[in-house]
Amino acid sequence: MAGNLFGKLYRLSSFGESHGAAVGGVIDGCPAGIALSVEGIQQELNRRRPGQSDVSTPRYEADEVEILSGLFEGRTTGMPIAFIVWNKNQNSKDYTDLKELYRPSHADYSWQQKYGIRDYRGGGRSSAREHIARVVGGAVAKQILAGYGIGIYAYTSQVGGICLPYSYREIDTEKRETNIVRCPDEETAERMIGLIREVKEAGDSVGGVVSCLIRGVMPGLGEPVFDRFQARLAQAVMSINATKGFEYGTGFSAAGMRGSEHNDPFVIRDGQVRTETNRSGGIQGGVTNGEDIYFRVAFKPVATIMREQETVNRRGEEITFEAQGRHDPCVVPRAVPVVEAMAAMVVLDMLLESRTVR
Repeated sequence: MAGNLFGKLYRLSSFGESHGAAVGGVIDGCPAGIALSVEGIQQELNRRRPGQSDVSTPRYEADEVEILSGLFEGRTTGMPIAFIVWNKNQNSKDYTDLKELYRPSHADYSWQQKYGIRDYRGGGRSSAREHIARVVGGAVAKQILAGYGIGIYAYTSQVGGICLPYSYREIDTEKRETNIVRCPDEETAERMIGLIREVKEAGDSVGGVVSCLIRGVMPGLGEPVFDRFQARLAQAVMSINATKGFEYGTGFSAAGMRGSEHNDPFVIRDGQVRTETNRSGGIQGGVTNGEDIYFRVAFKPVATIMREQETVNRRGEEITFEAQGRHDPCVVPRAVPVVEAMAAMVVLDMLLESRTVR
């Protein structure tokens, strides 16, 4: 399958399926001599792993990472970093009845048409369990970026119709890990949790939005025309399962504004060129300008719901079925570290690219 490789200089190749033996990957292009904490990588995986709370899937996986190469005495060697996470809690029997049918809004039909074969156990490679490799790649990138003073902070800003009523400037990003939905406002978080529990009880699912803030990025990252910073960022986050939309800065609201309302005036602050406002979201002309980069990613409701649905089977018959198994009623809380991971890999990749210009 083409498309398993992400990045240009800092590159991640991943492998594995939901109910296969393992998920893993290879990171290539990581600079040598970087002090790397395996514990730090594991902490990021713990944020994504299933079975965290009653608003996520009850499938329990420890998701313990094993580093196979590229690390010696706690430092990167410049060689490929290979890693693996073993699957230990598969219930493949839950999917036996799905072998001959196409689940609504899943990859079953489209992948069958493309490859002529599919792993029906949990969706195989189309499962979000593939995100494990992304989180590891992003965790390594985040540790490297921290050395440049760059931090990446994603959080849940919307679940269903419940929205966080504050901008990124008004929140404490450290509070996003104080509750099970990863919303940095406790009152809003409680309402989100209540809604997710409600739809779960009804055998349904709900979507939402992950917002992300990148702080400390120096001006000058990004390439002209086709590899603009926001284009690479959009491609990265839109490759995450269940994503339906991406916007940065003022996003779609800019379409209803005038230039006099939207422009970011330049000012001198502490002897440096800065912008008075940041409607551009830290990116101008496809290149970072040194201001905060902020963006939003929309996620659809989980396609697997515990209700009767109409579909067709491989024999072309229209049928009714009810899904079984263990599934998230809302993917958003567990998507937060995945969004951070993809953003981190983009920033590091483009930082390395910037060194080739001058």
